[in-house]
Amino acid sequence: MTPAHTDTPRRNSPGQVLFASLIGTTVEFFDFYIYATAAVLVFPKAFFPSSDPTAAMLQSLITFALAFFARPVGSAVFGHFGDRIGRKATLVGALLTMGLSTVAIGLLPTYETLGTTAALLLALCRFGQGFGLGGEWGGAVLLATENAPPGKRAWYGMFPQLGAPIGFFMSGGIFLLLGKTLSEAEFFSWGWRVPFLASAVLVFVGLYVRLNITETPVFQKTLEEDKRVKVPVLTVFRDHTRALILGTLGAMATFVLFYLMTVFALGWGTTALKFVRTDFLYIQLFAVLFFGLGIPLSAVLADRHGRRITLILVSAAIALAGFLMAPMFGSGSTVLVTAYLSLGMFLMGMTYGPLGTLLSEMFPTAVRYTGSSMTFNFAGILGASLAPYLATTLATKFGLASVGWYLTLAASITLVALVLSRPVHDSAFEH
Repeated sequence: MTPAHTDTPRRNSPGQVLFASLIGTTVEFFDFYIYATAAVLVFPKAFFPSSDPTAAMLQSLITFALAFFARPVGSAVFGHFGDRIGRKATLVGALLTMGLSTVAIGLLPTYETLGTTAALLLALCRFGQGFGLGGEWGGAVLLATENAPPGKRAWYGMFPQLGAPIGFFMSGGIFLLLGKTLSEAEFFSWGWRVPFLASAVLVFVGLYVRLNITETPVFQKTLEEDKRVKVPVLTVFRDHTRALILGTLGAMATFVLFYLMTVFALGWGTTALKFVRTDFLYIQLFAVLFFGLGIPLSAVLADRHGRRITLILVSAAIALAGFLMAPMFGSGSTVLVTAYLSLGMFLMGMTYGPLGTLLSEMFPTAVRYTGSSMTFNFAGILGASLAPYLATTLATKFGLASVGWYLTLAASITLVALVLSRPVHDSAFEH
């Protein structure tokens, strides 16, 4: 199956490209984050036995982790079609998979109705979320970077990354709104379903935009020169092993940092630190503004000074920030907790902004969708899948300082991987 194309294909305008890459990742991350929030606040009570609250919380966090193991599978499947058929059609399929899985969560019966079957259905839908996101992120980054003019690749590549803070802000905002307008009983009875069902509207918008774009000129050139490979995933593992490993480790700290600042912080802040749920969500929404600020700033620096050097310096700063977790976040002071989360989110933006561009530059066009997606999502397994679970266990047994050391170790590993990594030549992006 080969996409039809004419001798004079219509080119996407910069506005079309950037909005199409942004809207899809906003929808995807909104869906992903409403699950993360619900996994801490709602699902332990709704889908697991309530006799042991700690066990219910840990079981809920395991379903949260499941999506990260589904993401590389999605990367391989969607990456195959993205590198064989094209970026556009694959992006539509990934968005639809994620959207349907999210809406289904909002329709699920709870443990009270179906018992353990309800938890199994929740896990299945969570797998679908991860499977779809596994194909979404890489395609959105390539849509942006493969349409970028010379010298602007990191700037273009940061637009899909902006979907993360926007999606997080929207997810936190809707949970805050529900908390303000509904009673506790109404929220846990049916209110928590609203964000999952409402995501259907965002999915329709994303699909409309994606269906009205054309293929990237870089991939179009690959089609014309017949440079596609038969099985991209095998080519990535066989011929680009070094890039796959170093890219995975180079992105690991990004995931550890984000999920410590969000999922772990929300759980620990509302239990051990005794923050009211709505108050802590306000703190996180304020901090995520710094996440959004760091992304374009880091993209400018990455275009001027290079992706690797920017990320190396930021990774060093993240390593140092790990030592501040116990004295600042552990203090329980609203001011210090807000300051620490804001710092963490700003560093998250600084490392996340150029990351998609760097990973896409580590693989040639013929396997770029598969390679960059799998690298990003393997990093999700290492850095995010078990981060809230591990951090909660470490904090409970050894105190918050050990969670900070965990962050420092992850950042140090990432720093070394970035020093050793090498991107492919810029000619791979010429069009």
